Amino acid sequence: MSVRSHQQHPKVRNVFNLDFPNSDHLVKTLTVVTGPDMVNLTYHNFFAYKEKVTQNWAADILSIAYNPSRNNALDMDRSLSIIYKMFPADKKRVEGALASAHLPKGKGDTMKPDIFTEAAFKLFLMSLCPRPEIYEIFTSYSAKAKPYMTKESLAKFVNEKQRDSRLNEELFPRFRPDQVKALIEKYEPCSSNSNRGQISPEGLLFYLMGPETSVVILDKLAKCQDMSQPLPHYLIKSSHNTYLTAGQFSGVSSPEMYRQCLLAGCRCLELDCWKGKPPDEEPIITHGFTMTTEILFKDVIEAIAESAFKTSQYPVILSFENHCVCVCAWPPSLKCVFSHEQMKPGLQIPSPAELMGKILIKNKKGSHGKPSQACPKKTEESEQPIVTASAGQEPNQTGPTNPEDQCVTGGTAGQEVTAYEEMSAIVNYIQPTKFISFDNSRKKNKSYLISSFVETKGESMISKTAVEFVEYNKRQMSRIYPKGTRMDSSNYSPQPFWNAGCQMVALNYQTMDFPMQHNMSLFEFNGRTGYLLKHDLLRRSDKKFDPYCERIDTIVANTLTIKIYSGQFLSDKSVKTGVEVEIIGLPGDPKKKYRTRWSTTPNAINPVWNEEPFVFEKILLPDMASLRVVVHEEGGKFLGHRIIPIEALQSGFQHICLRSESNMPLTLPALFVYIEVKDYIPAAFAGTVQAKLSIHYSLSFTELFANVVSLEPETKAPSPVEEADTTTGTQDTPPTPEEAPPEPEPNMDSPSPANTISVEAEPIPIIQPSVVGPIQSVEHVTEPEALPNTPDVDPEAAIATELTPDPKVDSTTCTDPNSNVDPTPNVDSTLDVNSNVVPTPDPDVESTPVADPAIAPVPPSEPSSSDPAPEDSTPPDDNEGNTSDSSMSRIYFKKLNAYSTSQKFGHTYTFKGFSLF
Repeated sequence: MSVRSHQQHPKVRNVFNLDFPNSDHLVKTLTVVTGPDMVNLTYHNFFAYKEKVTQNWAADILSIAYNPSRNNALDMDRSLSIIYKMFPADKKRVEGALASAHLPKGKGDTMKPDIFTEAAFKLFLMSLCPRPEIYEIFTSYSAKAKPYMTKESLAKFVNEKQRDSRLNEELFPRFRPDQVKALIEKYEPCSSNSNRGQISPEGLLFYLMGPETSVVILDKLAKCQDMSQPLPHYLIKSSHNTYLTAGQFSGVSSPEMYRQCLLAGCRCLELDCWKGKPPDEEPIITHGFTMTTEILFKDVIEAIAESAFKTSQYPVILSFENHCVCVCAWPPSLKCVFSHEQMKPGLQIPSPAELMGKILIKNKKGSHGKPSQACPKKTEESEQPIVTASAGQEPNQTGPTNPEDQCVTGGTAGQEVTAYEEMSAIVNYIQPTKFISFDNSRKKNKSYLISSFVETKGESMISKTAVEFVEYNKRQMSRIYPKGTRMDSSNYSPQPFWNAGCQMVALNYQTMDFPMQHNMSLFEFNGRTGYLLKHDLLRRSDKKFDPYCERIDTIVANTLTIKIYSGQFLSDKSVKTGVEVEIIGLPGDPKKKYRTRWSTTPNAINPVWNEEPFVFEKILLPDMASLRVVVHEEGGKFLGHRIIPIEALQSGFQHICLRSESNMPLTLPALFVYIEVKDYIPAAFAGTVQAKLSIHYSLSFTELFANVVSLEPETKAPSPVEEADTTTGTQDTPPTPEEAPPEPEPNMDSPSPANTISVEAEPIPIIQPSVVGPIQSVEHVTEPEALPNTPDVDPEAAIATELTPDPKVDSTTCTDPNSNVDPTPNVDSTLDVNSNVVPTPDPDVESTPVADPAIAPVPPSEPSSSDPAPEDSTPPDDNEGNTSDSSMSRIYFKKLNAYSTSQKFGHTYTFKGFSLF
């Protein structure tokens, strides 16, 4: 659907006399354009009684059409007549459901609003579309097969099934029973159940259909990306031969396609300019040397001026392919970026945020004062200097500025020179050039130069020189366009070119095939701005990326599991249906397509599959991969689909609202699925990780510090800090009573402190570090100077090393595998409790590591005969403000990339983010 406040339909213009001088009717008109795609359109014309009212109408309608919640939730607001039209093959079933909901069932019956309430409609839907799979899930969590779930059971269900396992529990705490009370009050239809904190199967169903369980993370749909990066750091939604509504050889051209593309969020449009027919020779846009129809250049510019910034305020790129010289006025609303300062090598193009509301011209920029001859043949890679309709200047520029001036062809050399110079003046940041080599482009280092590649050439470059192509696209932009043999306007797959960082992957918007569906789905995110920030690997100059790699060291791969339970309202016919699932991403991602069996009966209202889950084991780069789900009927007819980026998927039981072939939300068709996205774990380590998870997956800060065991050293060597401080005791001088730490109270449940604690050396299970939360657990570091210099190691090799005990290490001591200090049982690691900074230890002093009690409980050890045992072993109470013992145990963790602080025992400790292993 599109909306515009200026009417272009010729019949309407005549009826309302819109072209009459001084008529104000034009600003009072509104046209709403609807249709199944961008070509087959229906126009709905409205006329307002007051000026500017239509602008408010257009803004309100667009906000409803683009509402993320509406487009990703089940729509149950339907009238009885529509329901009958939706299910003509199951009239008896519809009538039975109406009767069970105590609603009129005659096709000609009327229904008053006070009868057809939301509650009545929900009851009707539940009778029409029973959900046995929901009851199966419900009974697995209900209290002893009772007809309700308690708030404790619902909290358990939400935490186990609806929560992303990759989330950090400190930053994203688990649901508590009191927190689910609000959900029960919102979704439970029975007030008596709600008052008792219970939820029925119907309430659970309504919860699973609500916005809290949207399959898409709604925050990803809103504008959420950094828009201040240079323009080459973004994927840009682009179209090819924008004017065509059908095939490339004999299709019809229309200015309406420019409106539709812009309202769909497209930011790069193509204009093929030619000299018109005599006698006026007014410039036209068409596909040269073909039988496609012609449209006026001025009509295209007017369409662009109307719709350029309605959906997105970020810059629009006009890609000119010119075969004529002409002079034309430029609408005042289109503000071009002028080359006040010539771009220089080494400088980057401005960001989308800096160019908001501006038009960028992609055209050959001349270096001399006269134009060259027009290109005799259409070619995307033409190096001939080209001239087009001249764009009018801003107030401080020279050139035609009267918007009522008509386009005229240039008939003299002077006119040609003027047109050429004016066009060249507005070409700055996007100058086309013929691609020679990657070495040549790197030496020139001109970010404003752009080269176009036919899809076959681009595929060849990716297959042979993928890394070089990625590096090229970090610095400057490339445009990919369909090969000439695609006369039917079919499209190529854009994913391989996105993987290489190509910015303008131009597609034929008149053809809603699978590549176009993928393109529309992806650019729905980031607020429909038409710009998507490329992955870090495709932007940073200090990183190399090969799209054909089988492993990325800096990225944690994902495993995606999806189970197809059932479908709802998939077709208006009684047919068997099936579901196909696949992953679209890097070449190294899982290639297998999974398919369900055809539904057992010809039932499209509520087919149930409930088959084994489909598992995509290792998705190398989740941020650049998408999940595609498509529904077919038994004969192969397309019924609906959905393409969602992996990074935007929510885990848990979800309803996937399906889309049409043109990516428009369908009314009721949906799939009920269970999705789980988690960090990939190699099969060789899956057993040890699962064993570790069964013990304790993630310690909170409170639990972690509560399990710290203090040590009293048998001997103590002076550190450099102690040698400089004459008041500090040495190994032969105990601290004075004023300096002595508080003695803990006896506690038989915790290990007694001792000089050393001996434990059996066992392979320590590994937990794969999560990339979702920045902090997984805590380490008290006694040698912080060594952490930044920790050498990089192969993660898989490190895991193998960690699982194998070192024969040279004493089996009675747990040691840090990454430490360079020899473990000695009779040494202490100290921490200054009066400082927030961890002191640097004496290199000659070794620390005594101790096993984490949460991992392997250690029996109390007998105190050493050389030192008296403390009177108690209870850690100080937080609320009493006591300080902890300066001799803290060391706990070993896997290093991550985060810092944080924690307040414990009245003191602040600074630590690195780690993942427990």
